[in-house]
Amino acid sequence: MNNYRLRLRFDGAAFHGWQIQPRDDTVQQRIFDAATVIFGAHSPIYGCSRTDAGVHALEYYCNFRAEKTLPCDVVVRAMNANLPDTIAVLDCDLADETFHAQFDCAGKTYLYRYYDSRIRDPFLVDRAWHVKTKLDEMKMDRAAAAFIGTHDFAGFCASGASVKTTVRTVSDARVFREGDCVFLRISADGFLYNMVRIIAGTLADVSRGKLDAEAIPEIIASRDRERAGMTAPAQGLSLERVYYEGVGRRDG
Repeated sequence: MNNYRLRLRFDGAAFHGWQIQPRDDTVQQRIFDAATVIFGAHSPIYGCSRTDAGVHALEYYCNFRAEKTLPCDVVVRAMNANLPDTIAVLDCDLADETFHAQFDCAGKTYLYRYYDSRIRDPFLVDRAWHVKTKLDEMKMDRAAAAFIGTHDFAGFCASGASVKTTVRTVSDARVFREGDCVFLRISADGFLYNMVRIIAGTLADVSRGKLDAEAIPEIIASRDRERAGMTAPAQGLSLERVYYEGVGRRDG
């Protein structure tokens, strides 16, 4: 049995997230359907993350098993021929038979984009959170540093999440500006449900003066969702990098 590992990129605006839904269009369903055309019978598609509706991925990994053996370059071409323009398979390789895209993931980097011009940009409607007042990216960056380290992020998790532990290790968190866009880039060994979006909303509240930057460690320690900021809109969020032991990134 061949274990095919795919590296993807997708525009999440048109999809109801990654995971297959009974009545909604999802990325996982599109990958499943394309793989069925090419391979016939195959295992379920295992994804590295359950992205929300509207969230994008600059890099995303999934895997599935199939008896049929095809060269990986053929798989890339055939999958792309059977996928919509909003999803691209960047490359493919044959993984070890035990590889699982979710359970073997060593970490992820997310990028959140704010757009803080008074006038909306039609090209960023599905790519950024339009904040109509100027953000103080330097204040936000100072506040973001408080998230680095191993913490219990229960206060930065949406209700309804089912996880064994809410402890995560954030290795990097920084905020920077490029023109009228402000970016939050954050890396960790794992993320809770809506964790990045809640952090993004909290940092926006710091910029607006609704929260004190120096209070972030206390908010984290409280484990109280009510003390953190709002959940930022999904369209500003992109999964930027996914990390595995022994799996190097390939350009594409």
